[in-house]
Amino acid sequence: MTTNRTAIRRRLAVRRTAHRPPWGGGKARGHRSIVAPLAATVAATVAVGFGLVVVRVERERRAARAGRSPRQARRFGLLSDETAASGCRRIALGQLDLAIELLGGESSTPPEEAVHETRKALKRLRALMRLLEDELGAKRADRERAVLRDAATRLAGARDAEVMVSTLDALIERHPRKLGGRRGVVELREDLERERLRVSARTLGEAVMREQVAEELAEVRARVAKLKLPAKRSTAKLTGPGLEHIYRAGRTGRRRAGRRNAGARALHRWRKHVKDLRYAAEILNVREPAAAGSESASKRRSKQRRRMVRQSKRIAEVARRADRLGEMLGEEHDLMLLAERVRAHKPLKRHRKRTRKRLLRAISRRRAGLRKRALREGERLYARKPRRFVRKMHA
Repeated sequence: MTTNRTAIRRRLAVRRTAHRPPWGGGKARGHRSIVAPLAATVAATVAVGFGLVVVRVERERRAARAGRSPRQARRFGLLSDETAASGCRRIALGQLDLAIELLGGESSTPPEEAVHETRKALKRLRALMRLLEDELGAKRADRERAVLRDAATRLAGARDAEVMVSTLDALIERHPRKLGGRRGVVELREDLERERLRVSARTLGEAVMREQVAEELAEVRARVAKLKLPAKRSTAKLTGPGLEHIYRAGRTGRRRAGRRNAGARALHRWRKHVKDLRYAAEILNVREPAAAGSESASKRRSKQRRRMVRQSKRIAEVARRADRLGEMLGEEHDLMLLAERVRAHKPLKRHRKRTRKRLLRAISRRRAGLRKRALREGERLYARKPRRFVRKMHA
C-alpha cells in the first residue's frame, strides 16, 4: 500500500494521513512505501527496550557499589551515613528507577496500580527538584519539572476517571437515603463507569506510550546521574533555600485560599504547595540505616540513635499534617470536577432535574465543610514564619 505521506514523529509512532485508494490517480509521484518507516519504528522500540536494560544494570551496579540493600537505595529520605548531596542524588535516581521499572513491566504490580505508583514517584521527584532549585538553578529545575509533569499528564487519564467514580460512591455513601436509590444517580454512575473502563483500556493498553514515557524518564535519569552537587555542603545549606520557598508558597496559598472570593483554582494551587511540603519533610526525615558492625559500636551510637528517633517523630508529624491537609484539598477538587460532570450530564439536565439539584446541593455542602477544615488545618501547619520553620526543621 502507498500513502501520500508517512512520517516518523518524536513520539516514535507512524503518522498516517488520509490517503487516496492505490489505484488510478492514487499512485501519483511522491508516494513512498510504508515499510521503511515501520522498520524505523520497530528499531526505535527495540532501542527503548535496550535502554531500559542498561538503566537496570547500572542501577544494580550502583546499589552494590554503595553497599546498600535495594530497599535502602529506594528509600525516599536521607540516611544518616550519607551526605545531603549524595542522599538527594540517590533519592532522585531511586524514584526514577522505580518509575521506569513500573512502566517497563518489570514488577508484578497490576497495570492500573503501576500507573498510579508511577505518577506518585513523579510527584516526589518534582518536589525534590523544587527543594534543590537554588542549587540547580531556576531554569534547569523548571525544565526538568516540566518533563516530569508532561509524563504524569500523559498517564493521568485512567486514574482521573477512576477517581470520578470513587468520588461519587463516597458521596452516595454519605447520603444513602437522599441519593442511593435515585434513578438519575444510578444512570450517572453507569456513565462514569463506562467512561472509566473505556479510558482505562485505552491508557493501559497503549504499551508504546508507556515505553515512550519510560524512555523520556531514562533521559532524565541520565542527566541526574551526571548531576554534581557540592559534597561538603550541609543539609541546611543545600536544601534550606528550597524548603523556605516551598513553605512560603504554602503560606501564600493558604492566605489566598482563605479570601471570600477565592475559587477552586486557588485551593488547587495551594494543594500543590502542600504536597511539596509533605514530600520535602519526608526527604529531610533522616533515618539510621540497617544496623551493622559489632555490639559495642552499636551501644556507642545508641544515644545518637535515640536523638534521631525524637527528631524523626517531629519531622514525620509535619509530613502527616501536610498529607492530611493535601487529602482534604484533593477531595474538594474531585468534588468540584464531579459537580461539573453533573451540570453537563444531559439526562440529569433534561429529565432528572430534582436529582440533579440534590446532587449539586450535597456536593456544595461537602465542599464547604472540607474548605473550612482545610483552612483551619492550614492555619496550624503554616503558623510559623518561613525562616523560623526552616531553622526548626534543620535543628
